[in-house]
Amino acid sequence: MSETTLHFDNAREASDLTAHSAETLAEIERLFDVRLTARDTWLKIEGAGTERAGRFFGVLQAARARGMTLNAPLIAYTLKTFADERENALETLASMRIDVSPRKAPVFPRTIGQQIYLDAIENNPVTFGLGPAGTGKTYLAMAVAISALLNDEVSRIILTRPAIEAGEALGFLPGSLQQKIDPYLRPLYDALHDMLPPDDIQRFMERGVIEVAPLAYMRGRTLNHAFVILDEAQNTTPKQMMMLLTRLGFDAKAVITGDPTQIDLPDKGHSGLLEAQKILRRIDGLAFVELGEEDVIRHPLVQKIIRAYRHHRV
Repeated sequence: MSETTLHFDNAREASDLTAHSAETLAEIERLFDVRLTARDTWLKIEGAGTERAGRFFGVLQAARARGMTLNAPLIAYTLKTFADERENALETLASMRIDVSPRKAPVFPRTIGQQIYLDAIENNPVTFGLGPAGTGKTYLAMAVAISALLNDEVSRIILTRPAIEAGEALGFLPGSLQQKIDPYLRPLYDALHDMLPPDDIQRFMERGVIEVAPLAYMRGRTLNHAFVILDEAQNTTPKQMMMLLTRLGFDAKAVITGDPTQIDLPDKGHSGLLEAQKILRRIDGLAFVELGEEDVIRHPLVQKIIRAYRHHRV
């Protein structure tokens, strides 16, 4: 029986690599046919699959060194890639690091679907990201936009979404028009605050470098040198979708995100996103990337909830 001992630089690194649930550690032992013993700053691996298990932990170490957070979903993803004989998958994801701010953690794709999505954004002026909640559609697009802004690839970021109610009436909300609209834009603000310090956000917004506005505010404009993100695009009408796409000017890039299963329009068959899927797929420079439940990176229960609802609809 072969064995090896991995030594770590400090207790924190050892904890990141070995302090997982008993269920996760049991899955690692089962997959590689090994026995694990963790103590302070070392990990002993014994069994028939010692060499392969060592490569597994080596891949995790390399990803951690690039700035990735080794949480339970990432460990589970890496285990799956090893089971599928794709041992370099995590290394590929770690190489796609997006630096958004010196004072904030870098952003990484977490699944092969997200990797494909980021490749599409990089290589196309317009990318449609389709999929359920939690697949990182808007979050990753925001990270790419901020990185492009800080690297002077664009001069401004436009974040927009339609103000369509999901079961609540806009008119009954208190306050001014802007106060009524702000709740619909809150997810975009939340993503911004995850990636930029508050003082940077305030400075950029005061200068008009970052603009967060309802889709109706885009009419009649030409968006040059801009990175445009249209969120919740399933709730656009065909006219609104065409209006937004035809606003793009020189050196502009757009990412359109939405979930075709969550349409809140009165006539669900007349979604601008659904129409765009039908008539724009063959145009060069436009990419459509479909993310699925396997790309959900929220709480593990979210995948199960999405799966249950999908089966119920079927």
